[in-house]
Amino acid sequence: MTDTSPAPAARQIWQDNDPRAHGRRVRIVAVDGTHAVVELVIPRGAGHLHAKPGRRTRIRLDRFRPTSTGYQYITTEAER
Repeated sequence: MTDTSPAPAARQIWQDNDPRAHGRRVRIVAVDGTHAVVELVIPRGAGHLHAKPGRRTRIRLDRFRPTSTGYQYITTEAER
């Protein structure tokens, strides 16, 4: 299997592949040398009350790949 995901960049939407996250999506706000600053777009699961949309965190760039512990590319905001 080959990974055809683009390199992580600002304004992209990615979905968490971890089954515990169930549908969690993040938007990349900025990328520095080793991490991406992301903003929560869709919290995990419909009933999850702990994290609200707009919350920001950092994720290592090497996790932006379609593995069970990584992230799957969805779209770029301009494509929506």
